[in-house]
Amino acid sequence: MRTYLVTGGAGFIGSNYIHYMFRKYGDEIRIINVDALTYAGNLKNLKGVEERANYTFIRADICDKQAIQQIFAENDIDRVVHFAAESHVDRSISNPEVFVRTNVLGTAVMLNCARAAWEQPDGTYPQGKKFLHVSTDEVYGSLEEDGGYFYETTPYAPHSPYSASKASSDFLVKSYIDTYHFPANITNCSNNYGPYQFPEKLIPLIINNALHGRKLPVYGDGRNVRDWLYVDDHAKAIDMVQEQGRPGETYNIGGHNEKQNIEIIHTILETLQEMLPEGDERKKLVSTDLITYVEDRKGHDRRYAIAPDKIKAETGWEPETMFKEGIRKTIAWYFEHEEWMADVTSGGYQKYYEEMYEGK
Repeated sequence: MRTYLVTGGAGFIGSNYIHYMFRKYGDEIRIINVDALTYAGNLKNLKGVEERANYTFIRADICDKQAIQQIFAENDIDRVVHFAAESHVDRSISNPEVFVRTNVLGTAVMLNCARAAWEQPDGTYPQGKKFLHVSTDEVYGSLEEDGGYFYETTPYAPHSPYSASKASSDFLVKSYIDTYHFPANITNCSNNYGPYQFPEKLIPLIINNALHGRKLPVYGDGRNVRDWLYVDDHAKAIDMVQEQGRPGETYNIGGHNEKQNIEIIHTILETLQEMLPEGDERKKLVSTDLITYVEDRKGHDRRYAIAPDKIKAETGWEPETMFKEGIRKTIAWYFEHEEWMADVTSGGYQKYYEEMYEGK
């Protein structure tokens, strides 16, 4: 049975990846989920998998070398899928040191522990061992509004402390590939959306605020462009890179869904109006009058757009979920999980770990 060590598996993308992997492989694999359970880590994201015999949760900080070494010592890890990271740009602007610690030091600890566990006396690695580092398109900086795409060969030009910390972690992985012939891949993905996303991010924030009649904050003129990728499509891409990606290569993962932020907001409002049943009081609250323009974010990149040509050519992956379909699925999920949203916005979800794991 192949064993996966997933870091940050209680977060948005990590938890969706774990659900995807168990749907695909069932009892053929084992997953060890390591998460520090910071503000965005929510074990309720993993309800439905917690009781599986082939799933283990370990609360640990990826910067804690001793804890990570122990996990490798006690388990024969075949694959590392490294999601764990601080990821919100606004928070990186107000507290960059936290991002450097987790995203740079944490990645160095993961690389060192995996290398120590896997490297053989002759400097080679056993067949099947692989480290996948999940990164972002933000490392490439900003594109012109009228064209162009990010490719794997695009020079790095990060503009925020968040993207700079992710660029640094990418270069660390690249250095291990070059120096130690370490079996790793890097994936750089566009903006994800879907179930379990923490409501500081644009799409869940707008959904939640609109349903409560709260202001919908829009940075600058709202015309910043992002390429949106449904999270299940991303999970599938990661698995395909693990299985078919060439060692040492970087793969860009994009959604072919370029949208302006203001366009996203209008689409959400229109879709909410369509999906809310007649007689639902929230229908009266959902309005474009809630849109409120605010001072632009510092270092706000104008446009991101990824060309996923390489991953399609080498693995056959391409995005399956167009935005109109994906946003309906996302809104439907939030309708069905109102308690989850209430817990997240109140902070009540943070008690779940103690209820589930303390004393065990």
